[in-house]
Amino acid sequence: MTDTALLVLTQLPDRASADALARRLVERRLAACVNVGAPVDSLYHWHGQIETATEVPVMIKTRRDHYPSIEAEIRGQHPYELPEIIAVPITHGLPGYLAWITAETSPA
Repeated sequence: MTDTALLVLTQLPDRASADALARRLVERRLAACVNVGAPVDSLYHWHGQIETATEVPVMIKTRRDHYPSIEAEIRGQHPYELPEIIAVPITHGLPGYLAWITAETSPA
């Protein structure tokens, strides 16, 4: 079970786009759960300058085999030239919760 669970992280520029992505991923069963966080201030290098932005963090609980579709969903709606999309394998977790991720991201 733990070899298939994945946590995908991204940031979106506003709550509305984060909520829309979350709903689309859960409705399509690409994610078992999506957490949309409170806005954060980001500070980063971009094109030789130090930039700042307020962004909304998004944490997506899914299965490894859904990553390509999730990446495509994020890239398809994201306004940034280079959006943050990071996938972290879930190596440990409550067995029942990991089973739930698998069940909720399987066809109905």
